[in-house]
Amino acid sequence: MCFRISIPICLIWLVFAGNVTGLADDKLDGPLIKNVKADEASNLLQENKKVVVLDVRTPEEFGEGHIAGAKNLDFLAPDFNKTLDSLDKSQTYLVHCAGGGRSSKARDLMAKHHFLTIYHLDGGFNAWKEAGKPVEK
Repeated sequence: MCFRISIPICLIWLVFAGNVTGLADDKLDGPLIKNVKADEASNLLQENKKVVVLDVRTPEEFGEGHIAGAKNLDFLAPDFNKTLDSLDKSQTYLVHCAGGGRSSKARDLMAKHHFLTIYHLDGGFNAWKEAGKPVEK
């Protein structure tokens, strides 16, 4: 059918059809997942005191310094999934590790476990420190 209609009209039809069925929109019933830089993360924490900072580094790394008020949940621990499931999924979380590798995996697991709002700190705690953000011991 589209081969008889001009290409622009066919494209308009496809966009319209996608919007009607929801195919062109982001998934509205899924979690909000956003990667943020250190400055954005800092602003988020200042604006919303209810954001839970989830530090997925090891307890040793956490003990060397962390974001104020952070909750430590070791991604490498054998009970990580079980502990993750015990968290309040309706809360807003800012998740990070040292450089972003473990926390990217944790972010994806959180989405699969139906957490509603997840912010991921790009570059992890290292980026936070490099940006001159406050560190607590």
